[in-house]
Amino acid sequence: MKNPRVLVTDHLHENFSKLLESCGVEVHTALRPSREELARLLPGYDAVVVRGRTILDRDLLGIGARGRLRLVVRAGVGLDNIDLEAAQEFGVKVYNTPTASTQSVAELTIALILAIARSLVDHVNNVKNGLWGKSMGFELYGKNLLVVGFGRIGRRVAEIARAIGMRVYAYDIADVESYATRIGAQVVDDLCRGLSIADIVTLHVPLNNETYHMIGRRELFECLKHRAIIVNTSRGAVIDSEALLEALEQGIVAAAALDVLETEPPKRDIDKRLARHPRVIVTPHIGASTVEAQYRAAVQAAYIVAREFNKYCEVIEREYARVCLHLKEIGLEC
Repeated sequence: MKNPRVLVTDHLHENFSKLLESCGVEVHTALRPSREELARLLPGYDAVVVRGRTILDRDLLGIGARGRLRLVVRAGVGLDNIDLEAAQEFGVKVYNTPTASTQSVAELTIALILAIARSLVDHVNNVKNGLWGKSMGFELYGKNLLVVGFGRIGRRVAEIARAIGMRVYAYDIADVESYATRIGAQVVDDLCRGLSIADIVTLHVPLNNETYHMIGRRELFECLKHRAIIVNTSRGAVIDSEALLEALEQGIVAAAALDVLETEPPKRDIDKRLARHPRVIVTPHIGASTVEAQYRAAVQAAYIVAREFNKYCEVIEREYARVCLHLKEIGLEC
């Protein structure tokens, strides 16, 4: 069998290429190619490795599958940029690296909550502008935190929040009772009820047909506790941006911290207005933007490619084992 050819379309940690090339895999990089370039390139590669910026829709996957394409690896968590139904139809396997960024996203979530609690952005900007004014913040200890989506990231956020002394509530469509019990969280089986008791709501769900705008007008205006805080480090479209902006302007939502928007960078007027709102903190989708998360994603992605094309070698096995050991230390599996 010829050495497999792998196309990389987004920035990855340098170890990805080094690991695979040391095991006899051809790796080529074409960063952020246009749709036309992708259509031209995909048929000539056995695998493509992407992050969130590359969109692989039905047409592109079909074009690739008519050539050599047999594998898509998402170096990260979300798969909403890949047409999974089409991939299955065309016989293209799709994998992600779901544990690579868990710790990084969880830490960012807690950082955003703290930034709102202590008005950190305002205080830093004031001092830089020559002002020495102080505003009163609040402690997280004893506050009610609703974690919507109690998967890997949600559970890690809950663990850190419990260590701070927060009361944690978990909402998920799956049975998460055993996880919640271990962490010391209480499961709520109704989203509206959970929103009604939460001082802070943090979202950790994938984007799909069921979660699109799951936090909408009803949830914000009829369910949410008055003056609660919304934090979103999952996907922008799980919140109805227009409803959130209106809830902020009416004082129903005290503040919001968003690492994600419905359009990134913000293109629609509503997303721009939301980003500029004085009680909103926006970061440019940096949840997985740590050296550690990108290293883990690269190693896990390289391992998947090596496994699928039977290109195991000692260097990949060794690095993969190191990543798995570290993840095990924080209660995660590879």
